[in-house]
Amino acid sequence: MTDRSLRRVDELLTELVELVETARAVPMSGSCVVPRERTLDVLDDLREYLPAELAEARQVLSQRDALLAEAREHAAQLVHDAELRAYEIVEAGKAEHAELVSASRVHQTAAEQAAQTREAAQAYAVDQRAQADQYAAALRQDAQGFSDRTLADLVDVLQQAMATAEQGRDALSHGGDDANPTISA
Repeated sequence: MTDRSLRRVDELLTELVELVETARAVPMSGSCVVPRERTLDVLDDLREYLPAELAEARQVLSQRDALLAEAREHAAQLVHDAELRAYEIVEAGKAEHAELVSASRVHQTAAEQAAQTREAAQAYAVDQRAQADQYAAALRQDAQGFSDRTLADLVDVLQQAMATAEQGRDALSHGGDDANPTISA
C-alpha cells in the first residue's frame, strides 16, 4: 500500500467517524441517525482502496500460516530427533551401567571364590599337616615299640647266651665231671 493510499484510507475512516459522531441522536436510546447516502459513499470509497490491501494481507497471513506450519513441523522433527537421541543415550548408559555392574559382580564373585579357595587350601594344609604329624608320631611310637621289643628280645637272647656260656665254663672248669654237658637254650 502506498503512502497516498494509506492517507486516503485514513481520511475516509476519519470522515466516517465524524459522520457517526455528528449524527442526530434518537431520543431515549443510544442509537443515532446517520446520513445513509454519504455513509455508503464513504464505505464504497474505502472498498476501492482496501481490496488490494486485503488481498496482500490475506497473502501475508497465508504465508505466515505456511511458515508457522513448517516451523512447527520442523520443531516437531527436532523434538522427535532429540527424544530419540536422548533415548539412545539413556539406553547406552543403562547398558554400560549393566556391564560395569556385571563386571564388578564377576570381579567380586571371583575375589570371594579366591578367598574361599585360599581358606580351604590353608585348612586342608593344616589338616594334612596334623594328619602327617599324627602318622609320624604313630610311626615313631611303633618304631620305638619295635626297637624296645627287639632290644628286649636281644637282651633275652644275650642273657640266655651268657647263661649258656657260664654253664659251659662251669662245666669245663669242673673238669669234665660230666662227659656230656647240656647246653640249655
